[in-house]
Amino acid sequence: MHRREIVTAALILAIGPSIGSQAQEANPPVQTPITGAEDLGDLSRPEQALAQFYKAFMSRDIAMMQDNWENSGDAVLDNPLGGIRRGWSEIRQVYERIFNSKAKVAVEFYDYTLVRQGDVFWAAGRERGTFTAGTTTLQLAVRTSRVFRMTDGRWHQVHHHGSIDDPKLLAAYQEAVR
Repeated sequence: MHRREIVTAALILAIGPSIGSQAQEANPPVQTPITGAEDLGDLSRPEQALAQFYKAFMSRDIAMMQDNWENSGDAVLDNPLGGIRRGWSEIRQVYERIFNSKAKVAVEFYDYTLVRQGDVFWAAGRERGTFTAGTTTLQLAVRTSRVFRMTDGRWHQVHHHGSIDDPKLLAAYQEAVR
């Protein structure tokens, strides 16, 4: 089984067994990055929901971030700095800490595939960018997946997982944030 097939299978199992029998081949990877500078005209489109997340992150807009995430106990965030956080109230604390810090983090999402099954879509790809705190600047490289669920006619994020492959970069990033 190839890596993409393993990731897709894991997401299908996490989302629900009813989707597994309907799974389709993923689209080819998209190289044009989502930066948050895109127009957010139609949040019923998956790409727009992703762009809203990156716009909220890049502009440090906690209200827009809350609008992007499903504000329920179902939401889960798992990343190298925040650990596993369940429910919007715990996830909000992670973003507030990032947004209120003096450090600057700038990322874009690229090399991703987007798969939609009914009222769920997931995007799996990479983030690249920079972390700057004082005189420390790190070039970030993060493997990222995001899962969204359609509620009230638009997409809301219900899951994010990010991981850093390079152990030296991960240690430097964690140390710089402390």
